[in-house]
Amino acid sequence: MPLVEHHPLQPFLPANAKVLMLGSFPPQKKRWCMDFYYPNFTNDMWRIFGEVFFKDPLHFVNVGEKTYKENEIKSFLMRKGIALYDTACAVRRLNDNASDKFLEVVQVTDIHYLLSQMPNCKTLVTTGQKATDTLCHYFGITSPAISSFVDFSTETDSRPRALRFYRMPSSSRAYPLSLTKKAAIYRQMFGSIF
Repeated sequence: MPLVEHHPLQPFLPANAKVLMLGSFPPQKKRWCMDFYYPNFTNDMWRIFGEVFFKDPLHFVNVGEKTYKENEIKSFLMRKGIALYDTACAVRRLNDNASDKFLEVVQVTDIHYLLSQMPNCKTLVTTGQKATDTLCHYFGITSPAISSFVDFSTETDSRPRALRFYRMPSSSRAYPLSLTKKAAIYRQMFGSIF
């Protein structure tokens, strides 16, 4: 039986966050090029952000060093009010790789707790199938189609909160959609939030 891995990062929760983006779980540390979310250099999330917000997929990329501009990313997310974490805080890797397909969720993230830290957050976003399945099970809701959303309500701190949940395509290159097409979908989603 593979060992249980606990989440290596703290939730990134700007106090002004309007949106909480949730992946499944970080890849193995050997694949990281920075100590932050979406750390695998072959993952396109920060290229998508560059394209969406700056019309430059390399805006957050140190091309020659094959790393991302971690401090610039964090500053940008703080200014915009974008929070990040994952739907699982403990997993087992059943195939010793980064594939969500072989992740067994051992402990689901307490998303209500995360939301209680961000009173202005009204939007949840998942960035892949495993994250979507985990979030839908957590809230007892039906998944929207990729690039679509569903509105629902829950309770945070004993008060009702209306939320919009977007299911976005994975930023992994294993997901068969071009960077340009993924960025267009994310641009539409972010355009409805900011």
